[in-house]
Amino acid sequence: MSTARQVDPAAAAELFIIQDQIHEPMHDRFLWATMQRRHAEAAAIPEWEELREIASKIKEHTLTHLDRYLEEFEANATKRGAHVHWALDASDHNQIIYSLLQDHGVKELIKSKSMLQEECQMAPFLQQRGIKVIESDLGERIQQLDGQPPSHIVFPSIHKTRQDVARLFARTIGTDPNNDDPHFLTEEMRNNARPRFLAAGAGMTGGNFAIAETGTFMVCTNEGNADIGAAVPPLHIASIGIEKMIPRVEDMGVFLRLLARSAEGAPLTQYSSHFTGPRKGGELHILLVDNGRSRRLGMPDFWHSLKCIRCGACMNTCPVYRRSGGLAYGATYSGPIGVILDPTFDEFKYSELPFHSSLCGSCSEVCPVKIDISDQILKWRRVMAGKGYLPLAKKLSFAVAGHVFAHPAEYHVVEKAAEPAMSYAPHFLLYNRTLNPWVRDRELPRPAKKSFREWYLANRSQHGSVTQ
Repeated sequence: MSTARQVDPAAAAELFIIQDQIHEPMHDRFLWATMQRRHAEAAAIPEWEELREIASKIKEHTLTHLDRYLEEFEANATKRGAHVHWALDASDHNQIIYSLLQDHGVKELIKSKSMLQEECQMAPFLQQRGIKVIESDLGERIQQLDGQPPSHIVFPSIHKTRQDVARLFARTIGTDPNNDDPHFLTEEMRNNARPRFLAAGAGMTGGNFAIAETGTFMVCTNEGNADIGAAVPPLHIASIGIEKMIPRVEDMGVFLRLLARSAEGAPLTQYSSHFTGPRKGGELHILLVDNGRSRRLGMPDFWHSLKCIRCGACMNTCPVYRRSGGLAYGATYSGPIGVILDPTFDEFKYSELPFHSSLCGSCSEVCPVKIDISDQILKWRRVMAGKGYLPLAKKLSFAVAGHVFAHPAEYHVVEKAAEPAMSYAPHFLLYNRTLNPWVRDRELPRPAKKSFREWYLANRSQHGSVTQ
């Protein structure tokens, strides 16, 4: 069993957002607006569902022939002058990058957003060894200055208000704490970042897609920071998860139409940059990283999670994520996709995450590559219960509920007793925060005096049979 402490997302959400009257409504409102834009963009394309199906099939085909496409990518990338490295895990990933930076005498690294690098804890690893790491993505830089990880795959600092950012910039880069104009704040950070691009000895990117046919990888951004980081320093390093592979250049047309629409309700990202070999006078190193992905590929119930293209649509639609915030998950990946990815890294540590879901199914409905996220969440719950990871209170309550739901006669007795029990039971018993965490922030709903079944038996049973 893991020695790591179990993450408690409910407690973290309560501390971070649920009791906050400013951040939670803002967070919810922005993400839901993003979701509405996504719906409008999807509805404007008659072949939207066909695109989702094609993308899903491409990903499934690639993942089931991954060894072949990885070797093809390496051969074509090497042919075009790139250096390809293989990293088995986070330790390999970080050590390879550190060795490259040491070999080139690099003391300052500028990097664009990469969830894989977050996953590998690369920045702390390098900083502990004397290499300064600067985030060039605005949202990631905000989080870095505040000492926090990203809270969203696409919008790293979405949980912060512009007043939060104004105060943070005043504290860290010396701006006016009373000026929270977004244009002003962006300009100030641009002015702060530009000299760092010029000073950095190396630039790092991730990769949204890697194309086996040509040895090309693609980086999609809205700020252009990845392009500057790849073009200005003499050394460009890209770390890419092995699941990002796709077979052909023409496949990109499908994914580019899906990615930005799903992520932010926009037709296309501002910058969709292809990197094929090093630029003239520069050097390109590509790391193909496993870090548990091969093991996940061998998990019959969970390998489909490797199809994820990191759009964040499941997070934007999730009623739990929108109200709890990404930091509540205590992991690199949050929201519904985090719920099914994180346990593959440490089942015990993230054993509570599958219960941080309403199982409404909207995550599966919006996924552009048709990952059955809600079904996988349910399967992870079974795994956690089967391995005995549930807290005692939850284990007992599930056992009682399972028994009652399996016996209709007992269920009807409990159903009848609910209304009088609510009326006469002591308040301290109904609102025991240990036995029933649901009541920490909510009032229990009053049950109806007559159930639907009772009404049906009395009024509509003549139209058809009903189980007594």
